[in-house]
Amino acid sequence: MPGRQGGPVGHDDGADPSRHLEPEVPVPVPGAPLRSLGFLTMGLFDPADPRPGHEATLRMIERGEELGFDSAWVRHRHVQHGISSPVAVLAAASQRTSRIALGTAVTPLGWENPLRLAEDWATLDVLSGGRFHGGFSVGPPMQWDAVRDALYPDTADVEDFGYGRVERLLRCLRGERVSQFEGTRGIEVFSARVEPHSPGLPARLWYGAASARSAAWAGEHGLNLLMSSVVRAEPDDAAPDFGAIQAGHVQAYRDARAAAGLSGTGRISQGLVVIPTDGATADQRERYQAYADARLPRTREPQGPGGLLFAPDLVGPAEDIAARLHAHPGFRLVDEVAFALPFTFAPADYDQIITDIATRLGPALGWRPGG
Repeated sequence: MPGRQGGPVGHDDGADPSRHLEPEVPVPVPGAPLRSLGFLTMGLFDPADPRPGHEATLRMIERGEELGFDSAWVRHRHVQHGISSPVAVLAAASQRTSRIALGTAVTPLGWENPLRLAEDWATLDVLSGGRFHGGFSVGPPMQWDAVRDALYPDTADVEDFGYGRVERLLRCLRGERVSQFEGTRGIEVFSARVEPHSPGLPARLWYGAASARSAAWAGEHGLNLLMSSVVRAEPDDAAPDFGAIQAGHVQAYRDARAAAGLSGTGRISQGLVVIPTDGATADQRERYQAYADARLPRTREPQGPGGLLFAPDLVGPAEDIAARLHAHPGFRLVDEVAFALPFTFAPADYDQIITDIATRLGPALGWRPGG
């Protein structure tokens, strides 16, 4: 995500993006002004008429640029009524905007062929003028048993859903050889690397981590770190605290970068769910609070076999949300955010929320609109 001055931060000068992928980024001072403000949407649509939902997402991104947001991110949802093709949606958004950074948070690599994804991401980055930020995660696809036969009918039992898949993607995006042939055959010219090649893109790759182990892996491999409203509680946590766990992930990430000899501290973004109500109607406030209340029980203890711990949604006046964020151990260690929008609201609700984020909450956190 870019800083307040506009374009994305990264090595866009054609230099070889190998191990030292990122510019020097000072460690945020707790309570320091927020440098980069973004939002994240799921992009819901009606399965009987999907176009209006996709158009609403594009209009939201346009509105985000008008409001001065530094970045807009889309979730990745397969066999659901949310955005299944962020590349297509963000390519469209890139032609309707000129400044705002466009990202995925996150693309689950278990659904992707790394070489093909590298082609799509590099093309999107070229179309957007170097504004794309690729966020991703690893692990088996969601609902794996239900989709494996359709997704990998012949190779399901041998697919690598671990970090090796990330390393394949990184090699492709860095311009390493993917073909044994390079040259001309007949009238066609072939390259040995993924084309188009966008040399600045590797500096704008983000790993979505929910555990200390994955945060450390991201730091060791020179990736930026995306944190969300979900963390993995460790088995020995008697009374797990979301903020403390997330702060531990930040430390694990920075320690791993330092141990790997990488320059700078890396970029870290937090993505809690925030719903400011300053400009909301009475009906909206009531619905927003009911939404948050219904989700609150899952924040009280780890959920499921993975021990996932969710952060409470932050609902209320911007000044109150800002005070809660300033007291949050995870937020105090970052200066970039991509606040997550609720899943099931109407376009008018989202417009009110992002407007309040940009005009009320952002300034309360020390942020100023991008140029």
